[in-house]
Amino acid sequence: MKMMPAGLSGRAYAAVRTKECLDRVFKELTDLVYPRRCPICDRVLNRDEQKKLICLECENKPVYIHSPYCFKCGKQLSDPSEEYCTDCKKRNHSFVRGVALYDYSSVRMSVYRFKYSGRAEYAEFYGREISATFTGLFRKWEIEAIVPVPMYSGKERMRGYNQAEKLAKSIGHEIGIPVYSDLVKRRKNTKPMKMLGVGERAANLKNAFIMASNDVKFNKVLLVDDIFTTGATIDAVADALMDAGVSYVYYVTLSIGTGC
Repeated sequence: MKMMPAGLSGRAYAAVRTKECLDRVFKELTDLVYPRRCPICDRVLNRDEQKKLICLECENKPVYIHSPYCFKCGKQLSDPSEEYCTDCKKRNHSFVRGVALYDYSSVRMSVYRFKYSGRAEYAEFYGREISATFTGLFRKWEIEAIVPVPMYSGKERMRGYNQAEKLAKSIGHEIGIPVYSDLVKRRKNTKPMKMLGVGERAANLKNAFIMASNDVKFNKVLLVDDIFTTGATIDAVADALMDAGVSYVYYVTLSIGTGC
């Protein structure tokens, strides 16, 4: 039997327990009406698989980024004697360092459903995996706040949610670092980045992000996004944060490409 925490009145404790019960019932009903699906193949999970949030057949399908990887952006390297990828050797970035969980090609369809097909629940699995892999590194970086890459408001209303925000909140919940979804705003409905070259991406994002508050107290911030390709988006958000007083910007993404 659960003991009543010290400092809580009987009425307050009863209210907390009631909320916990209601939340549990709501989750069970939600899972019944909208059964959890495997984030990789999208098959409905059975009861045993729901604990892991992934089906048994897909556990080993995602390709994790592993050492050696670029010390700057986190892209997979084939040569262990190299420290930086070809992209990072050619240009400077505003962020200090970043990491990614998966090779994009191995989770391409999963990321697509997460972004465009309403599979927001995938964020719980992704956040758990990112936290299990990188919590030690985030602690080493002394991250004070987590900030999702913002989406243009009109696009977010049309899509129903910002997948980067869902992922950021899942990570924050797992590792106990606060998430600030409204710290940075996207004020331009920029063109889809996949249609643009490297130079065009930077121009497309010029002045696209603004701070909701210029009185930022954080020194070290972790940006969260779903995909890293050239780093143009991360750089643009990092520039806005640093202009507002943040000293060090790091990032983590769900997936990363092989180059641009």
